[in-house]
Amino acid sequence: MNTKEYNQCVDLYSDGLFRFLLKNVKDREKAKDLVQETFTKLWTKVEEVSFEKAKSYLFKSGYHTMIDQIRREKRHQDYQADALKTSILSSDRQFTDIQKILNEALEKLPEVQKSVIMLRDYEGYSYEEIEEITGLNESQVKVYIYRARVALKSYIGKIENVI
Repeated sequence: MNTKEYNQCVDLYSDGLFRFLLKNVKDREKAKDLVQETFTKLWTKVEEVSFEKAKSYLFKSGYHTMIDQIRREKRHQDYQADALKTSILSSDRQFTDIQKILNEALEKLPEVQKSVIMLRDYEGYSYEEIEEITGLNESQVKVYIYRARVALKSYIGKIENVI
């Protein structure tokens, strides 16, 4: 890949990568830093990554960079063990803002489920692309997506409660 193609990658993929990372980390500054770090990684491998594979490389690298940052932060914070294993419970509240409900439900998902559901349903990646980005096999991707959807459905509850 040459400099012109690298700059094209920045123009084409930086917004999508930022949206994906922002949805996961919920902090604009952290998401910007992750995007920057991801593009820095691409630059260091500019000779090895072809322009055609750049999008896949960026999302895979961005995903792993995000996971690494989350792990580092978890080591420095004092979480309760049971808080890490909290499962999604049904909500008795009635909402009128479906986006707010969905965001709350997404926040309750385990990190891997949240990432695969975001890649599949928000970014439109195929199972094979998600497999490549996350390093999971296709069966695991499908299972995590299924579990995430079941958990989201359970959290949101009946549509009558939402409207």
